Amino acid sequence: MINMDNKRHMEFDAGERLRSVRELYGLSQRALAKKAGVTNGMISMIEQNRNSPSLATFKKILDAIPISFAEFFSNDIDGSRQIVFRADELVEIGSSGFSFRQVGKNLQDKSMQILHERISPGADSGAEMLRHDSQEGGVVIKGRLELTVGGETHVLEPGDAYYFDSRIPHRFRNVGEEEVEMISTCTPPTL
Repeated sequence: MINMDNKRHMEFDAGERLRSVRELYGLSQRALAKKAGVTNGMISMIEQNRNSPSLATFKKILDAIPISFAEFFSNDIDGSRQIVFRADELVEIGSSGFSFRQVGKNLQDKSMQILHERISPGADSGAEMLRHDSQEGGVVIKGRLELTVGGETHVLEPGDAYYFDSRIPHRFRNVGEEEVEMISTCTPPTL
């Protein structure tokens, strides 16, 4: 049994945590109960710390959200669910004429990487073509970007976009006189 009653031995209020997680995922008590195959009253009692469910029952409830035990008992559950990232919170991961400002610090367990990219005039991803096991796409906001994928080379201008299988050899180059600015995404994350 999960001891929901003895708060002195818990680092946090498990009933309150279940309520917060349920609301974070946009579920009513009734919807969660239906998805988990338990009664609405059970969810209510757990959230009030008036019921200590078995591990199997608690796992059914968490699977219905869905969230793992580790995520549920994590002290950083809200931080891992950050929705808005201010400009000063983007993480710089670029080099050599390429600025990659990544949305989110930790991409562990994430299926997509989003970047705000800036490429200096003349900067090039290198003579050796890039290749990785993912897909990527992006939209050019400013400047002129040369994109080579396989044997095809294209020059993209503001408003132009791309999407391709990253297992195909590719490279990026700024062929204009001003900085290229673009938003790109890669799934799964590769940098």
